[in-house]
Amino acid sequence: MKVFFTYLLVGFLWLLHWLPLPLLRALGRGLGRLLYALGRERRKVALINLRLCFPDKTEAEREDIARRHFVAFAQAVLDRTLGWWASKERLERIIRIHGTENLTDPQGRPVILLTPHFVGLDAGGTVVSMHVVGCSVFSMQKNPVLNKLLYDGRMRFNKAVLLSRQDGMRKIVKAMKDGHPFYYLPDMDFGPNESIFVPFFGVQAATIPALSRLVRLTGARVVPVICRQSPDGYDIEVMPPWENFPGESVEADTEFMNQFIESQVLRMPEQYFWLHKRFKTRPPGEQRFYK
Repeated sequence: MKVFFTYLLVGFLWLLHWLPLPLLRALGRGLGRLLYALGRERRKVALINLRLCFPDKTEAEREDIARRHFVAFAQAVLDRTLGWWASKERLERIIRIHGTENLTDPQGRPVILLTPHFVGLDAGGTVVSMHVVGCSVFSMQKNPVLNKLLYDGRMRFNKAVLLSRQDGMRKIVKAMKDGHPFYYLPDMDFGPNESIFVPFFGVQAATIPALSRLVRLTGARVVPVICRQSPDGYDIEVMPPWENFPGESVEADTEFMNQFIESQVLRMPEQYFWLHKRFKTRPPGEQRFYK
């Protein structure tokens, strides 16, 4: 029965991809406002995150960012139907990518496409896959219908190398050395195992130091990919590779990464993924923020 209802949901989502983008975005706007009104738990998480990261803003200002984030998030969710089913020609009109020359290294070195958690990251992954055969981490879903939908969506335009988090770093390194740029999402709290604490907006945040370790192991160049949702689609900015990275230590590199992400969040705070419990893991002795 559960699978049957999932098929109904997928059928409904398939119908949505035929809508003009302005109408799809209007539906997303309504959905986002509804989620903000009804999603008490996630609304609380977002407001706690914003309070920690922007203590100088008023409560009204933080609530405004949270409301706009729920809308942007809901619109991005509905926009994913385009990535799954819209034609390549339509996607190229809606998702505009800048800096494609940075997707590969002219000297053949491995490339890490550092992509913070903005609402447009799936749109970014779609358009990047039109230009390079990359690799990324794929989280298996318990629902087989949704799992196939998400998997097939990642594989639409080429045979990307999809790895599970359980595969570990060895397979990621091999894929990178085989010439597959690594589409890496660095900024989530995966618990205390293998994490280190570095500041994020002045708050100690459990952060996986994989970026520094991968660069030190492979000699890869770090290429930031910033995915911005715009009224008429998405603009994906593939930045030039970082210079003088890695630095003096893994800890310094990881702090530098968080500082860079902060700088991008300030450009579009409503589009950062505030629904995640980014500060869930605390240093020993510190109180928990999400109660």
